[in-house]
Amino acid sequence: MYRKFLKRFLDIILSGLAVLILSPLFLIIAVWIKLDSRGPVFFRQTRVGIRKSTFEILKFRTMKKDAPKDVPTHLLSNSDQWITRAGWILRRTSLDELPQLLQIFTGKMSIVGPRPALWNQEDLIAAREENGANDVRPGLTGWAQVNGRDSISIQEKARLDGEYAAHVTFGMDVKCLWKTVSAVLTRKGFQEGENPDVQESDDK
Repeated sequence: MYRKFLKRFLDIILSGLAVLILSPLFLIIAVWIKLDSRGPVFFRQTRVGIRKSTFEILKFRTMKKDAPKDVPTHLLSNSDQWITRAGWILRRTSLDELPQLLQIFTGKMSIVGPRPALWNQEDLIAAREENGANDVRPGLTGWAQVNGRDSISIQEKARLDGEYAAHVTFGMDVKCLWKTVSAVLTRKGFQEGENPDVQESDDK
């Protein structure tokens, strides 16, 4: 019941309310980005959604206009040179992810689910397929996100995403959201710049 109907209903209601309440903040961030650096307000990137369909994820732009495309930031060498001044703050507070509330409302994403992989991250997509994690909508936050994020391997991330996919319940979503607040405040698992000890991840 929850997985088939109530989860989607809550996604629509909560994301819709959040967009309305946070619309002044959206405007402030948009103006800040335009004043801070050349380029568009939003960053778009092809990601993998439910059942391996693709869609364009939407974020506030945090990197310079000529930054490398389709490469997770924590895998870039000297990533500092690409991140804008506004971007540093937006990324560390996860405010750059706010536009995805619109994509939750339209059904491309969910509040909780596996973070959508880049279209070219074949290893991660395949590992998630083995764990059944591609059969749920990607999320604004996810079980793997709050249990390691950029600091864990592809195999561990896929295992955790599969664990969530097998236990999509209201209690699990609440637990994930609670841990998300803690993860954002402590920046647990956040990796900026290349880390040779971690395999390719999906975020940023």
